[in-house]
Amino acid sequence: MSVVGIDLGFLNCYIGVARSGGIETIANEYSDRCTPACISLGSKTRAIGNAAKSQIVTNVKNTVHGFKKLHGRAFEDPHIQAERVKLPYELQKMPNGSVGNCYSLFQVRYLDEERLFAVEQITGMLLAKLKETSENALKKPVADCVISVPSFFTDAERRSVMAAAQIAGLNCLKLMNETTAVALAYGIYKQDLPALEEKPRNVVFVDMGHSAYQVSICAFNKGKLKVLATTFDPFVGGRNFDEALVDYFSEEFKTKYKLNVKENPRALLRLYQECEKLKKLMSANASDLPLNIECFMNDLDVSSKMNRAQFEQLCAALLARVEPPLRAAMEQAKLQREDIYSIEIVGGATRIPAVKEQISSFFCKEISTTLNADEAVARGCALQCAILSPAFKVREFSITDVVPYSITLRWKSSYEEGTGECEVFSKNHAAPFSKVITFHKKEPFDLEAYYTHPHEVPYPDSRIGRFTIQNVGPQHDGDNSKVKVKVRVNIHGLFSVANASVIEKQNIEGDQNDTPMDTESSSKNQGRDDELDKMQVDQDEGIQKSQAEQQNQADEETENAGTETKAASGDKQDHPAQPKAKAKVKSIDLPIQASLYRQLGQDLINCYIENEGKMMMQDKLEKERNDAKNAVEEYVYDFRDKLCGVFEKFITEEDSNKLTLMLEDTENWLYEDGEDQPKQVYMDKLQELRKFGQPIQERYMEHEERPKVLNELGKKIQLLMKAVEAYKNKDEKYDHLDPAEMEKVEKYISEAMNWLNSKMNAQNKLSLTQDPVVKVAEIVTKSKELDNFCNPIIYKPKPKIEPPNDGQSKANGEHNGPVNGQSGTEPKPEPAKDNSQQTKPPGEMEVD
Repeated sequence: MSVVGIDLGFLNCYIGVARSGGIETIANEYSDRCTPACISLGSKTRAIGNAAKSQIVTNVKNTVHGFKKLHGRAFEDPHIQAERVKLPYELQKMPNGSVGNCYSLFQVRYLDEERLFAVEQITGMLLAKLKETSENALKKPVADCVISVPSFFTDAERRSVMAAAQIAGLNCLKLMNETTAVALAYGIYKQDLPALEEKPRNVVFVDMGHSAYQVSICAFNKGKLKVLATTFDPFVGGRNFDEALVDYFSEEFKTKYKLNVKENPRALLRLYQECEKLKKLMSANASDLPLNIECFMNDLDVSSKMNRAQFEQLCAALLARVEPPLRAAMEQAKLQREDIYSIEIVGGATRIPAVKEQISSFFCKEISTTLNADEAVARGCALQCAILSPAFKVREFSITDVVPYSITLRWKSSYEEGTGECEVFSKNHAAPFSKVITFHKKEPFDLEAYYTHPHEVPYPDSRIGRFTIQNVGPQHDGDNSKVKVKVRVNIHGLFSVANASVIEKQNIEGDQNDTPMDTESSSKNQGRDDELDKMQVDQDEGIQKSQAEQQNQADEETENAGTETKAASGDKQDHPAQPKAKAKVKSIDLPIQASLYRQLGQDLINCYIENEGKMMMQDKLEKERNDAKNAVEEYVYDFRDKLCGVFEKFITEEDSNKLTLMLEDTENWLYEDGEDQPKQVYMDKLQELRKFGQPIQERYMEHEERPKVLNELGKKIQLLMKAVEAYKNKDEKYDHLDPAEMEKVEKYISEAMNWLNSKMNAQNKLSLTQDPVVKVAEIVTKSKELDNFCNPIIYKPKPKIEPPNDGQSKANGEHNGPVNGQSGTEPKPEPAKDNSQQTKPPGEMEVD
């Protein structure tokens, strides 16, 4: 089984794989460890990754990139509308969708027709390519994976990425926050972490990638990682610095060359590429650096220059956004600068000197760069996948992440004409985590989950989902039923109402054996990702608690994890002072109908999976067709070169002219009528060429190999003749051989020599342009026949001579065994005094 971690980046993707030797980053078919997050769709096939990136400028409208942050968002989303202006390809609204709830679709031309693709399909294509790259590198199937997502992704965005993984045929064991993956990659190999009872080591992780900026503060103990706080600015990253340069040079070129760059998508993309290169150069050089682009627009060459000081001045507003998330993280974690052990930076944009300077000056400490800035996320995801997979034994390491946004539940109150609500998870609450809330209801009811503070969430819709608790009715005596609802944030960071149950009570007089059932325990029905202390929140329906009261209750419940907290004010409480009656409690599970906002239906996902399968088959068929075409082209070029080279002596001038003409005709056909033919046509064309070319190639190969095998056969004959001559001269070595058999050998050698001489004489009379009289394969066969017939007779071993069986030899035999290779009586084994000197059984290896 293979386990992989995928860093699903905005610009590039990386794949980490867990092997027995540790974590490796996989290279793709271009020997590149990073795969561009880019898909190009054409008239025949798709190009994904490196091949697609090379088509960004040439196939502008059908090459999709920069789609990571479009997950889970409606077409009317302000972020989508802001991105549409910058994208060279078209985004369209999903047809027949309700207003405000329409998904955005990528409009591209594929297989010579206009097609619409959802962002889940596009990301699914990319993930399928990464899956294929992994399988090619590992030589085995890949299914289980851990995929990274930004820590600020909401429920809708996370579910969208999960759907993309499903379309790609991947089993996502966990969606892992990028900064948490980096922290795991940092901490799991550290041997000097403080013990569990000691004060933890606090490390700040700063990740500024191409599109977003994230900060996480983590506390490390031996075998334990706890995220204390995570903050972010989703709208600042390396591409914003590129945009600042693009805007500057666009204005300059408008003034200097009268060119409106932003109206030409191709020119704009080229300028983006050159500005990105210039930004990287300025990170290493402070002096003036040139920007030169040939044939930029209207056949004009453009040029300019910039230095690091100008760049920093140009990006002053962006650099000012580096400090606020750092300050917010420190405040949320309730730490001072002196509490921080080190600051680790990752992400491409952290290589900008001004960014590093901002971070360093805030903490008044040198920055650490021990992690691989590009590959740390993929490595952390691969480690997490190995931890979750039963196929790997990994060092014990517990990971506690956080909830990025506070989550509140709202429900309709029956006591008042209003609603009740309860904040179930606060910002930076430990995750994964489960809580239990108690309701008193007589009928089914709805729970609506939403983000408590919409202004803190970089997403226009604060709703998460609506959950209907069904089959709720009154008790036998007409009272409200006690309904326990478990809510949780799972291993993927997704909120859900996990289950609900109604508690039925029945009083039994005088039965001392019946005791109340403990309806909740910390170990009941919990998966691997729920190994935290359970906290229960009993909320009386219709009566509101202050946040302070809830926090006090939460603290008390945490200390008494696994036991049920009594109901809040207004609840009926049991009085244990009445021993005559005991309550028998029965828990019945209730069905829950979940309606999650912006979730793709399974039918639609299945349709996308089917479409992906069809596209993969189309890619495979097109690859086979291109391979067949390339094989014809390769044969033409290769054979034409050899006709004027090594094959020249093996073909007549007349045949050579005919074959050269045939090759030229085939080459012309390839670039005209044969440009776009079915696979079978190319295969037939190649077969036709080989029919004429194969005899020439065989004559050449036979001429090259024949002298070697003839020489070997001649040497064998000479050696055998010497052995026969020695036998005739009464050599002691051969005196045990049978005369009749030796006579047969002599006759066989004579026949072989005659055969060899006749074939060589006949071959020498032929020209190189004629087919050989004898082929290499025939000579090799003759040589083997000679060996098989003569060798067993000539090299037959002498028979062993039995020694005289007297007492002396017997005595010697008992102590020393066979003498001089002659057989004797079997020696009696003596008791071994030293185990190291005992005789080892055959086939065993002595291991030190």
